[in-house]
Amino acid sequence: MFEQANKEMKARHIDNTMSNITDPLIWILPLLLSGIGLIMIVSITSPWTMENTGSAFSRGIRQLQGLGLGLISMLIIAIIPTNFWKKAAGAFLVFAVIAAALTLFPGIGVKVGGARRWIDLGPVRFQPLEILTLAVVIELAKSLSCSEKNGVSAFFSITAVILCVSVFPLVLQPNMGGTILIFGLCMAIHVELKGWRMPLFLGTTLFPLFLWFIVQGGYRLRRYIAFIDPWKDPLSSGFQVIQGLVAFANGGISGVGIGNGLQKMNFLPAAHTDYILATLGEEFGLIGTLTVLCLFMLWTSRVFLLYVKATEPFQAALIWGIAISVLFPFFINVGGVLKMIPLTGIPLPFMSFGSSAMIVMWMKIGILLRLHKEIRFSGSKAV
Repeated sequence: MFEQANKEMKARHIDNTMSNITDPLIWILPLLLSGIGLIMIVSITSPWTMENTGSAFSRGIRQLQGLGLGLISMLIIAIIPTNFWKKAAGAFLVFAVIAAALTLFPGIGVKVGGARRWIDLGPVRFQPLEILTLAVVIELAKSLSCSEKNGVSAFFSITAVILCVSVFPLVLQPNMGGTILIFGLCMAIHVELKGWRMPLFLGTTLFPLFLWFIVQGGYRLRRYIAFIDPWKDPLSSGFQVIQGLVAFANGGISGVGIGNGLQKMNFLPAAHTDYILATLGEEFGLIGTLTVLCLFMLWTSRVFLLYVKATEPFQAALIWGIAISVLFPFFINVGGVLKMIPLTGIPLPFMSFGSSAMIVMWMKIGILLRLHKEIRFSGSKAV
């Protein structure tokens, strides 16, 4: 009788452990963000697509297709053991770097806005940066978690090598936003596994070089001048920044209503991509903007709960890296749109128009769901 009661207590403990670890909000919250983004894309693009294609929903349908492929990718990846990614990390990174390098070749790489960042394969066009960020996270998490090296040795033999190999094609494109993103990811994962001293030292020593790099590039310099004082050149370099702020001002507290925004009518460039948050702020106001920000913050808190449950270094680093790979673009995009930092051309995760970004974001959610399952299983075995 005592043995039976003991078994029941253990079973209840296992159930409680599973319920604490398993969290459907990991995928429900991004799905809500994707739904909001889809609504905004239809609202933003419908006047233009109706005039040019005869359908008000063509861009929305493309985004919905990307979301569908993303959800399918999530379900497939959620059944793949993380050990597979651990073994395939190196090959995955090589593939991603080669894909990023292919953008430099005319006929394969597509030049948009003065930079070659896209690969055109006929009916399919995608941005390799999205795949590259995921590959860097997996490879660096694996390499650092499996290495006994520490300090300077770990940084220069692992982190610096992966960083340099990954950003080389991005610098040539050029893609300043992508370079900053990869740099931040590498530093964040190194901090998680090997400490903060080398990333802090490198960040402070490279800052003058970063400023020099900005000054050397004409378009980069104009972008940063526009950040400091967009009203100095309101019809050229400062135009997008000003129009984004006007969109937020128009929206006020509750917004002008869905479909009633004026800035999307050829006033605000990239309204359905980089500046989708500004358009949302105009049509749904401060309430809508804060809702999106709260959804991201709530998702962060749920991923953090999973992170603290991880006991294996690779699992913890992978969760950390995936979270950073979502939140870093989020902060870069929001900061740029709100004129808190210079613009870098990084889209808003789960919301901006773009199938390649959408699919890779949902691949990351699939890995998190798999980690949920594996951490839950290891927790139940330990009882």
